[in-house]
Amino acid sequence: MKKTRRSRRLEKKTKRNIILTLLGIAVVFIFIVKLGIPLMANFALFVSGFRTGPETKAKDNLFIQPPILNSIPFATNSAQLEISGKAIKNGTLQLFINDQLVNSEIVNEDGNFKFIQTLDSGENQIKTKVEINGRKSDFSDIFTVVYKSSAPSITIDVPADGEEFSKEQKTANVAGKVDSGTTVTVNGFWAIVDESNTYSYSLPLKNGENEIIVVATDQAGNKAEKTIKVKYSE
Repeated sequence: MKKTRRSRRLEKKTKRNIILTLLGIAVVFIFIVKLGIPLMANFALFVSGFRTGPETKAKDNLFIQPPILNSIPFATNSAQLEISGKAIKNGTLQLFINDQLVNSEIVNEDGNFKFIQTLDSGENQIKTKVEINGRKSDFSDIFTVVYKSSAPSITIDVPADGEEFSKEQKTANVAGKVDSGTTVTVNGFWAIVDESNTYSYSLPLKNGENEIIVVATDQAGNKAEKTIKVKYSE
């Protein structure tokens, strides 16, 4: 049975409508995938953030900033050390040395604190924390201070005290041993200290008697001095 012209036109129109409908569905699907889902996700996050915002803020308010210590020397020859810094005002500042609570005080209105603390001989690890309204901060950064009050040891191995130098020997090699971490001067000039803690310096000699003064200084500022005399003849 042959289709009439009208039925053929109707069939073409129906196919075209189906194709357009499918294209429309595809466009809507792509729009939802690319834009709709991210928008919905962002909206959900916004609502979630809005609901949990006050609670999160309340939790943040529980955080107590750890104290900040001012610079402390690596080593000292004084048993009394000033320890100062900043912390939350009106909090109770706790001072720990070698993990032991040794002192505490109330932080002033400016947020400053200061201790004059007696150190133990040797290494002292210093840290602080602050407490306010029953809440405690984490510990501050740790500073290590070595307290040493004894003078460093030093020897003058060469030249010998009273040694005489002839015309050809216009310089004297001054050398000896010192403690580790010690600097040395010979008549005010820096000597070289090697890895074996041996120092050396080549000292020009003048005619007649020459006094040689060797000074050793450790990291804590303690000093030791030795003096010898040699004679040079032109």
